[in-house]
Amino acid sequence: MTQKITIIGGGLAGSLAAIYMAKRGFEVNLFERRPDMRKTNIYQGKSINLALSTRGLNALEKIGLDKEILADAIPMTGRMMHSKTGELSYHPYGKNGQAINSVSRGRLNQKLIELADEFPNITIYFNSKCIDVDVNKATATFELEDGSHKTIISDRILGTDGAFAATRGKMQTGDRFNYSQNYLHVGYKELEIPAGANGEFMMEKDALHIWPRGSFMMIALPNPAGDFTCTLFMPYEIFDRVKTDEEIHNFFSAEFPDAMSMMPTLIEDYKRNPIGNLVTVKCYPWVKEDKLALAGDAAHAIVPFYGQGMNCSFEDIVVLDNMIEKYGDDWNTIFDEYQKERKPNADAIADLAVQNYYEMADKVGDKHFLHKKHIEHELTELYPDKFKSQYELTTFSLSGYKYAWDQGQKNDVLLEKIIADGAEEKMKDPAYMEQLWHLIA
Repeated sequence: MTQKITIIGGGLAGSLAAIYMAKRGFEVNLFERRPDMRKTNIYQGKSINLALSTRGLNALEKIGLDKEILADAIPMTGRMMHSKTGELSYHPYGKNGQAINSVSRGRLNQKLIELADEFPNITIYFNSKCIDVDVNKATATFELEDGSHKTIISDRILGTDGAFAATRGKMQTGDRFNYSQNYLHVGYKELEIPAGANGEFMMEKDALHIWPRGSFMMIALPNPAGDFTCTLFMPYEIFDRVKTDEEIHNFFSAEFPDAMSMMPTLIEDYKRNPIGNLVTVKCYPWVKEDKLALAGDAAHAIVPFYGQGMNCSFEDIVVLDNMIEKYGDDWNTIFDEYQKERKPNADAIADLAVQNYYEMADKVGDKHFLHKKHIEHELTELYPDKFKSQYELTTFSLSGYKYAWDQGQKNDVLLEKIIADGAEEKMKDPAYMEQLWHLIA
């Protein structure tokens, strides 16, 4: 008999999971509390553009969607730093040819829903709010668009319903469930740099732009239409001080004068768009026997500063699919092995993402830090088989995030040793480096 799987949450992770499960031949019911994103922009004013990289592309390739998404993406080969006085400095992300891809969250979600809709064994319900889950029986009750209630009985449930998941909420009332949520001290507000008069980009298009200002920063990601989606990350107490037209104008004039000159709707955008919160969620266990598993933000919400939230969520689904391939019908083992593999990696990328906020907002203006980054980049070019940066391992490989975290700590010891030795020139001498490789082994 065909197994039935209920997926709660039709965002990026949920719609991808539906496709993977349908390809396995399961009968899938996908429930999403928001309207159909093909008919309305559910992300307006509160979305952070996505940086699609190796892990996410690997997940999309397995369902044949990678090329279509990349066709409308913009590759960003590095960071472009903007000083207060308008000077620019560029720092590549990786080796030549390596780039992260700016994609629209809304468009990617639409494409996944469109593909899911093509499967006869997937039924999609929009405007359907989950109001109860029985984690022991794999049943879920929803309030539908017309106000009626629908209870679905299935063999198992996947909870992909975001950082404030109803599925996880039900697990929290059970025995020995560990849970923590930590809000970053900064919020975010979406703004825009529109395209020029003829649709041209007003800044370098193949870069992620950053205005680092110590305790706060602004970033901008390019879009195919020539505009940039800007996100201002700032402590709440500064948001509290910047509210009136005059305060907004004076603040941007002082801190981001080059950007402000390209933002004709700045004041309207700033006043209209809400302040978003940034939360890290960690929990365990992610599964309940063979009945329920959490994935994506429901299991591990992270802040966006490594560009890995969606990539990590997509990798959850790939790993879960790999476990189904490996263990067949033994769902207790499938779920347990899935959580054992993903939990340490999810914790690692959560910590890396918080660390990267401080790097982007503050350290990118620090001379010692930039010197170290320069040496790191040189080493990746000189010894590609022996040295990989933490960023490269995180963004341009399928290595575990935990491995990237651990290797980054070792790399830092090596870089500090080279700087202490005053040995930048010696780096090109394999004999000198041979004495140091044990530091990162």
